[in-house]
Amino acid sequence: MSKVFIIAEIAQAHEGSLGIAHSYIDALSETGVDAVKFQTHIAEAESSVNEEFRINFSYEDKTRYDYWKRMEFSFEEWMSLKKHCEDKQLEFISSPFSCKAVDLLEKVGVSKYKIGSGEVNNFLLLEKICNTSKDILLSSGLSSFKEIDSAIDFINQKKTGNKVSLFQCTSMYPTPPPEWKLNLINKFIKRYDLPIGYSDHSGDIFASLAAVSLGAKLIEFHAVFDKKMFGPDSSSSLNLKQITNLVKGIRMIESSISIYNEKKDFDGIYKMKNLFEKSSRSR
Repeated sequence: MSKVFIIAEIAQAHEGSLGIAHSYIDALSETGVDAVKFQTHIAEAESSVNEEFRINFSYEDKTRYDYWKRMEFSFEEWMSLKKHCEDKQLEFISSPFSCKAVDLLEKVGVSKYKIGSGEVNNFLLLEKICNTSKDILLSSGLSSFKEIDSAIDFINQKKTGNKVSLFQCTSMYPTPPPEWKLNLINKFIKRYDLPIGYSDHSGDIFASLAAVSLGAKLIEFHAVFDKKMFGPDSSSSLNLKQITNLVKGIRMIESSISIYNEKKDFDGIYKMKNLFEKSSRSR
């Protein structure tokens, strides 16, 4: 069994502060995760000054455009975040939400692109990312099987060498247990010849641990310093203690299911057998 790839998503938890973004990298480097993921938003390329919030959660931004503008980083700032990740031996990943964001991330030098649930049917963006030949992490949260099939077929038809992984995901924040839909992991494994992951929004570690036991090869979750912090993802995120425990649990599960065991194999437990079983002389 290959090592489960663990991604902590910072997303907008930095609240537009470069310093806080760097603080997350420092903190997450001590939890054992493999990668951190950001979201790359360019307000002019994905929103309008006339676009109101779909769900108004912000105390300081009047429109979605204002919010995305506040979340932006410059090319130099993205480069500093990527270098910081590399210095901490973390892979830098980001989700682009426009073709212009792909251009920016290509200059920064990402090795993987995460495609969010709302972009699976955005074939202009898919084509742009396919043309980079980079790895694609495809989320399924807002998609039907038909839509997932179409996206994967589109990527494969491009024949640009992109390695694709597919994530089971439920776009509810936070996601209650009946909506985890962990049964889809096995369905995805059977339906697609791809590495299958689980993108969690439950706000706890249990769904991801179960997903690994069911065969998930990648795990992604939102990270936050404190669940009471301002932001759209705080309640569905994991704090640092939870992340550390999750990573520990995943590695323990890996060590258990990576070794082929037969029930007839009693090597190493003969002393216990002699201690607890009845001897032939007593029968």
